[in-house]
Amino acid sequence: MRKLIFCVAILFCAFASKGQVDPLYAQYLNNPLLINPAYSGIHNNFNAAASFRKQWAGFDGSPSTFNVNAYSSFNNNKMGLGLIVLKDEVGANSNTEVQATYAYKLDLNGKSLSFGLQAGMVNFKSSSGDLNPYDPSDPAFAGTLNFTKPSFGAGAILHSDKYFFGLSVPRMLKSSVSIGDIETELYSQHYYIAGAYNIFLNEHLRLKPSVLLKGVKGAKLSTDLNFALNIDERYTAGVFTRNFNTYGLLAQLKLNDTYRFGYALEVPSNNSVGTKFTSHEFMIGMNLSVFNFHDKVSVSTF
Repeated sequence: MRKLIFCVAILFCAFASKGQVDPLYAQYLNNPLLINPAYSGIHNNFNAAASFRKQWAGFDGSPSTFNVNAYSSFNNNKMGLGLIVLKDEVGANSNTEVQATYAYKLDLNGKSLSFGLQAGMVNFKSSSGDLNPYDPSDPAFAGTLNFTKPSFGAGAILHSDKYFFGLSVPRMLKSSVSIGDIETELYSQHYYIAGAYNIFLNEHLRLKPSVLLKGVKGAKLSTDLNFALNIDERYTAGVFTRNFNTYGLLAQLKLNDTYRFGYALEVPSNNSVGTKFTSHEFMIGMNLSVFNFHDKVSVSTF
């Protein structure tokens, strides 16, 4: 087991030397706040969610991500405030983030244009206790490494009942540390473009194709394609692929116009880690009308 964990840690360190990669999400349209602060308050109510993702289940040291987040509209739905708490782990490394978000919304005749900012702290921690390095004197593996860095991000979203389009850089500040004589870059900026469109088939059914593009210096452009079918704004089922290397199924259920539950299953291809190690993502969320200017009926999270 230690050998597997060590291999994962080495791979992670190789990525970190070029800038750490952001966590993956299959249900990004159910919770866009995680990649775009402009989503804060985009719906005229209070929204809270929690999700857990296990990447490559059954592989020792594989990535896992847990987050809780919430936002609400304020000032007669003209602005929004939110909070994100996230922990991402892979091998002996972990990142813990706390981010506050703010957005200002402009109404444009049935559409809305939101501009968002986020700021907080990211803690990077690496423990060599479970590792067996070839050279124990290597300073990169000298006990526990613990660094805390500031984080700042921005984004914009154009949104209506029919479509969604967003641009964002959730973490704009590059972070690096010196470990002995080695300069290690902890993080490089990731750029996101997300878009989706509602095709109303009839009064009960709508098809929702969507795409997410993610770019980071030194890596190929990542493309997520998603096709989901929604029934009565309560039941959703869909299929998706990431770079045509992984394929998956997703489902979401809404109860009492307040609670929603989501699940996504990803199966990798032989072009990634083989078909043995699947990934699972669980999500639970809620919408509430807290203030008198909030909508009394919950709306779709699109």
